[in-house]
Amino acid sequence: MENKLKDKHQPILDSAIRALHARTFFTHYPENPTPEIYGENADKEGRDKYKQHLNSQFKELLQQDSEAWVGQEESPYEQQALGVKYPFFSPDTLVARAGEAFHEWRRVKPADRAAILAESLERIRSRFFEIAYATMHTTGQAYLMSFQASGPHAADRALEAIAAGLEEQTRFPEATQWEKPMGKYNLKLNKSWKAVPKGVALVIGCATFPTWNTVPGMYASLVTGNPVIIKPHPKAVLPIAIVVAEVQKVLQENGLNPNICQLAVDADDHLITKDLAENPKVKLIDYTGGTEFGNYVESLPGKTVFTEKTGVNSIILDSVDDLDKVAQNLAFSVSLYSGQMCTAPQNFFVPEGGIKAGGETVPYEEVVQKLAGAVTGLVNNPKAGPHILGAIQNPATTARVKDAASIKGKELLGASDFSNPMFANARTCTPVMYEVDVSETENYSRELFGPIALVIKTKDTDQSIEIAKDMALRYGAISCGAYTTDPEVKEKIMDEMSLAGTPVSFNLTGGIYVNQNAGFSDFHVTGGNPAGNASFTNPEFVIKRFTWVGFREPVAG
Repeated sequence: MENKLKDKHQPILDSAIRALHARTFFTHYPENPTPEIYGENADKEGRDKYKQHLNSQFKELLQQDSEAWVGQEESPYEQQALGVKYPFFSPDTLVARAGEAFHEWRRVKPADRAAILAESLERIRSRFFEIAYATMHTTGQAYLMSFQASGPHAADRALEAIAAGLEEQTRFPEATQWEKPMGKYNLKLNKSWKAVPKGVALVIGCATFPTWNTVPGMYASLVTGNPVIIKPHPKAVLPIAIVVAEVQKVLQENGLNPNICQLAVDADDHLITKDLAENPKVKLIDYTGGTEFGNYVESLPGKTVFTEKTGVNSIILDSVDDLDKVAQNLAFSVSLYSGQMCTAPQNFFVPEGGIKAGGETVPYEEVVQKLAGAVTGLVNNPKAGPHILGAIQNPATTARVKDAASIKGKELLGASDFSNPMFANARTCTPVMYEVDVSETENYSRELFGPIALVIKTKDTDQSIEIAKDMALRYGAISCGAYTTDPEVKEKIMDEMSLAGTPVSFNLTGGIYVNQNAGFSDFHVTGGNPAGNASFTNPEFVIKRFTWVGFREPVAG
């Protein structure tokens, strides 16, 4: 079976490895949910399958003898419990089972592991629409984003991790004969090497992107021979539970222990993440979420940790060709999924003297009005607004936006009534925009998660760059957008922000936004500032999950 899988998936693995090096556009999983690609009835079948999960036990996992059935998910669109219950296992049970599976999985050759994992992605592909509806009703993402982010884009990121892991484990020969001339004779040794996995891995998921942010670390650990425990956010379990179930099925079909990949859910009365993270047998941890808990994870002794935490993302406005197009692009970036993205822009730096647009100087006040007006226009567009804003995943985010008045600044755009035409009870909130004084850094040096934009009036572009860099170095940044038609200014922004470990998107208009990251091309998070210590998918993201160990002995005779 494994040889058949290798033959079946080797061409795509080879293509994926080439894509890692080329960094040009590559996708194996089409992002458009059209009948021509996925089948005439795929959407309806996915929606029906999602509904079948509601108010029932999720029994697809191949994890035996559960201790209880638990579930805490609620739809941000309907503000009602999903009623899905998952099997609960104590942390000690999960870790013990992973430890048992470790010795079986580590003996499978890297190429075979990669083929098995590639097969699991093909199975998951058949459930993209089901996963999309599960994502909608756990995260609040709009339908299209739910499909793309948790389906094709996540699968591409998983394939990227598989390809990177396979390449790094096959970079060196398995064995060679080493010969050193010594004059009258030669020293001869037979040498061999093994890529030895580090042990039990834990992946801690987040509430807003339960699949896209989880599968890179999950598949990176699996392809390098480590058994994985997936611990999703208690409010966003179903999308990744479907993924884990498909991985387990493929493992079992190939005669392997399905506990190589396990789902770990929190008990209804207590969270188990710390119990798992602090277990001495857990050697690898992937984490996505808030900075405070991320710092705790990074502080744990004896662990290899990969984190994506929060950051303060900036937009630097210097000069543009068409201010209206820029404003529309930025309005979309602020509004997309109601600002609940780690790459969403927050701090907008605008020089007090205004910016140049098409050869003329646009005053500061007009620039700000354009930005606020573009957001208002987008929100009030009945054909676009609901599909861009989605719903608010966590009630605390809504409270944060309403409490934005506590920010010491001038309100430029207040929250307005917004209703979703398809979901009357949806938890929604339109973006707000405030002008804050450049001298009061405490007001804009923290991430205000959600649809909150801050405009900071600076002395000039040099000060904008200086502050954006300082924010990234001190508090972290995952993205940065910059608009300039001056090559020297562009070069300065590139140089300064690169020193702050922050990627920059220049002069985006039209259909590409600062929020977006493309698999096989964009490195998501750099690991170069406090927003996170890892980057997927660069070589370090996989090579730290195993150790090269060498063996040698004299050549016989």
